[in-house]
Amino acid sequence: MAERTGSEAERCGDKWGTGVLFNSIHFLIFFPIVVLLYFIVPRKVRYLWLLLASYYFYMCWNVKYVVLILSSTLITWLTAGYVHSCRKKAAGRAALSVCIVFQLGLLFFFKYFDFFLDTSNRILGRIGWELLDKPFDVLLPVGISFYTFQALSYTLDVYRGEIEPEKNFFRYALFVSFFPQLVAGPIERSGNLLRQMRRIEKLELWNYENITNGLMLMVWGLFQKMVIADRVAILVNTVFDGYYMYGAVALIAAAAGFALQIYCDFASYSSIAIGAARVMGFELMENFDTPYFARSISEFWHRWHISLSTWFRDYVYIPLGGSRCSKVKRYRNLLITFAVSGLWHGGGWTFLAWGILHGMYQVIGDLTKGIRQRVNDFFHTKTESISYKMAQTVITFALVDVAWIFFRAQGLRAALEYCLRIFTRWDPWSFFNGEIYTLGLDRAEMNILLAGLILLLLVDLIRYLKKQTFSEFLAEQCIWFRWGVLFAMMAAILVFGIYGIRFESSQFIYFQF
Repeated sequence: MAERTGSEAERCGDKWGTGVLFNSIHFLIFFPIVVLLYFIVPRKVRYLWLLLASYYFYMCWNVKYVVLILSSTLITWLTAGYVHSCRKKAAGRAALSVCIVFQLGLLFFFKYFDFFLDTSNRILGRIGWELLDKPFDVLLPVGISFYTFQALSYTLDVYRGEIEPEKNFFRYALFVSFFPQLVAGPIERSGNLLRQMRRIEKLELWNYENITNGLMLMVWGLFQKMVIADRVAILVNTVFDGYYMYGAVALIAAAAGFALQIYCDFASYSSIAIGAARVMGFELMENFDTPYFARSISEFWHRWHISLSTWFRDYVYIPLGGSRCSKVKRYRNLLITFAVSGLWHGGGWTFLAWGILHGMYQVIGDLTKGIRQRVNDFFHTKTESISYKMAQTVITFALVDVAWIFFRAQGLRAALEYCLRIFTRWDPWSFFNGEIYTLGLDRAEMNILLAGLILLLLVDLIRYLKKQTFSEFLAEQCIWFRWGVLFAMMAAILVFGIYGIRFESSQFIYFQF
């Protein structure tokens, strides 16, 4: 059983309070109680019980912030009902505009106020003007970016006539606050989750397949989080915190490690959320589909954080004009969408740079498409060969990884210096002199990490080649294999999982967004 160092425990410490983390004893007690009572309460009050449980789940982080989610829920519910009755009239459009301003204003205040103030003071300081005082500290409410977008999309869908407004406020409140996906997604659409909640009385419970598949997804998610993500995080934090002391090998290892950390960390939350919802008879949308097997940046964004990328496509990119316009405007739309996507992750220049980088990748990829085609034709490149496809995958991963450096770094200067050191501090001997084992993980821990990554690769290959999720693949196997894998992973979590000092639970990365 591995344990984080003190600094790592502090870094992953609970920023908001003692919330119900999926990888905590609290959730291990909370979830079975919620499910058991959900199964036995009268059908007509199921949604009320889940609403009560969801609000308890959220208030465990900070009781005060329940006012925010309740306000967001009430405003969007009232607005949707109003715009539905006068959708084509100026009053309906005005109400929708007010709702959007309220929702985004709430998000701006809690998420970007400090960034705005710091940026303003930097500008004022350069021109010699008096700096603005910071009147108060703003603590970011957990999950605000997720439930704000989910509630806003409902109002927009009603305005567009894609869904009927929900008349039952409490049922709609459950849609916004449904605890499995409340604080880190997937960002659900009303057309999927709300429609299921409208027929919650008819959902089939005590379904063996749903329960076992859901539990398998939850165990797989905990394995990704506690055995892989939290372990590689030790190496990543060691190098990124002192990047100026390391050569290219350690820097590349940490950059690649962060790509794996954020994937396993975020995908694990989605797996647990989808699994928990499935146990209760709900189907949430898939959020990840083997993103690091993508052969282009465009394909990467069809596989990474699917609920967010489709949200920005439907509510930002397409309204801007999408691809049905001139090339210049299409590139503008791409850059705006990805810049906003970067800022969604947080108020910081590094997040903005990360988003713009991904936008530039796609613009450059489109501009050079003809040139690359002519080069391939000239050299008679077999573009359908496995070697060519693997090369595309490696190049795409490298480009994504460069962008992740900006995402993870403490500032733009640190990110640029990090990248520069990769190209100017070559130390290939580090592969052979054991230096790689001085980055926070000894040889035994590295071997455990490697074993976990091999299993991750196999699971992703099954998904990529057979188009099956891990739980769907196991469901096809004999019962001895299926339960053997399940108990083996549970044992691995208990024995090899990363725990903090006094066995605290580690935060999920996307909680900060």
